[in-house]
Amino acid sequence: MDYKHLVEDIKRNAERFKTKNAIYYKNNELDKWEGVSWTEFENRIERLSKALLNFGVPVQQNVAIFAENMPNWIIADLAIMGIKAVTIPIYATSSKKEVAYIINDAEVSVLFVGNQNEYDKAYELLETSSYLKLIVALTKTIKLQPSKQSVFLEDFVAFEPTGQIETELQKRYYERDINDLASIIYTSGTTGEPKGVMLDYTNFGSSLDAHDFELNVSEKDVSLSFLPLSHVYERSWLFFCLHRGIEVYFNQDPKKIAEVLKEVKPTVMCTVPRIFEKIFAAIQDKRKEASPTKMKLASWALGIGNDYYNKHRRLAKKVPFGLKLKYKIADKLVLSKLRDVFGGRIRFMPCGGAPLAADMVSFFHSFGLNIKCGYGLTETTATVTLFGDTDFEFNSAGKTIEGTQVKIGDNNEILVKGPGVMKGYYKKPEATAQVFKDGWFCTGDAGKLDEKGNLVITDRIKDLMKTSGGKYIAPQKLETALINDSFIEQIAVIGDQQKYVTALAVPSFENLKKYALEHKITFKDVEELITHNQIIDLFEKRFEELQKEFSKFEKIKKFTLLPKEFSIEAGEITATLKLKRKVILKKYKELIDKMYKE
Repeated sequence: MDYKHLVEDIKRNAERFKTKNAIYYKNNELDKWEGVSWTEFENRIERLSKALLNFGVPVQQNVAIFAENMPNWIIADLAIMGIKAVTIPIYATSSKKEVAYIINDAEVSVLFVGNQNEYDKAYELLETSSYLKLIVALTKTIKLQPSKQSVFLEDFVAFEPTGQIETELQKRYYERDINDLASIIYTSGTTGEPKGVMLDYTNFGSSLDAHDFELNVSEKDVSLSFLPLSHVYERSWLFFCLHRGIEVYFNQDPKKIAEVLKEVKPTVMCTVPRIFEKIFAAIQDKRKEASPTKMKLASWALGIGNDYYNKHRRLAKKVPFGLKLKYKIADKLVLSKLRDVFGGRIRFMPCGGAPLAADMVSFFHSFGLNIKCGYGLTETTATVTLFGDTDFEFNSAGKTIEGTQVKIGDNNEILVKGPGVMKGYYKKPEATAQVFKDGWFCTGDAGKLDEKGNLVITDRIKDLMKTSGGKYIAPQKLETALINDSFIEQIAVIGDQQKYVTALAVPSFENLKKYALEHKITFKDVEELITHNQIIDLFEKRFEELQKEFSKFEKIKKFTLLPKEFSIEAGEITATLKLKRKVILKKYKELIDKMYKE
């Protein structure tokens, strides 16, 4: 198939759109959003490409970006690709040890950084790494050390290109190859050291083609980028937006996402379950605080919305005239106000990275928020399956996207074949061979295909636990059910080779303190609060209610409340917020052992 080369795609759109803005950023000094036109966007990419050539970066050399989301992130990414070099994204939350591993494994010579913390970690590596030669600061706020090996982006590109550099840039553009390596993305490593996933332009090009087929978008759409660009999910989505001429706003402060949504009013954007889980919990709390009249109105409106969206439009059924009239009233009084939380203009929101409970997906759809759940991995260039416009099932991850095949193998493992599947793991031929079977990529996830072809994810095969009684437990299934509760912020289910299932739970301290005040529970600190009898009793009742659909052997018998969240810094969760179970089991061994003493 004739897939478009990403670099060519950007050049074509710069010629096509010219003065139309490609991206936006928030000018904090003026407190306003400023746009970068397609012409200027291309110029910035080209200037940086020339600077990389001037530094002597050869074809297929690995160049890394260690920064949070910002316009200069994607400019650096496309500039690297523009000279046939290879982009290595590094999570902004990575430790110095993790950065060092990637720099040395990928033999990175040039590293882009976004803030002071990232620069400081990188600067220390200049002395210890035999590969790293230059750090380029993407923002002016960084205080650089007096060294020729550190430079601001503005200074790096501030030179007059020679004819030789101009010629070399053109030469590399015309020698572009769809089979060139485009990026190596290091997985976050929940079970061991990170592995570099090799993706070429065919991988990215096939992803663009598939989404062209699956998604109805236009250059009039607006997207908000707030997830890490170092993750294949947000980055692939951004490539798709640029491919289609969708304007992209960059939110650089995750804490301001609520207000930014109302400012930007995006029509499309990709998200993760945690956003919906938090908003769902907040909505439920507000409903409890509302007057009986407002509660009744909200329940009626959501019932109408459920009938309208979930029982008719989702199934491509004609909406009865009477229901249309009721919907107009319900929408004006309640449903539209719920959509306003997301800016009020959302047409659809792809959601991935982790499972989202079916009842929660149904709830958001009932007031017209079109969440498109999907499934994918770094190794498959993100999307494998996705909700269609109609006939999707809330308990599934949708159907296979155009050009990709899925089948279920041994132990219910999901196997994938298609042009989006990686070329292999960088410098790890044995690890690559282990995940391919007769041309199929073995995902390590368990699932099934229903009678309509929807993929239902059941669990990570590697995460499956077996009790000492021989019963298999799917921890993620339990964790997904429990995390939706407004009093639970994080939870780690335990039970492998144990008599019964237990859990370490991190409460939502904000909601817990509020509950304590309402019930006149006195406490001097969080440690005292989580051991209070009334709080323990509260959690016992909530656990019992949330687990009523589970079999007896699956249910959590004992739990321990923790006074502090699992964190990336402590090594307890990955940069994509997945639990590092081995680390947690080791770190909290004493607390866990206590739960198994009769």
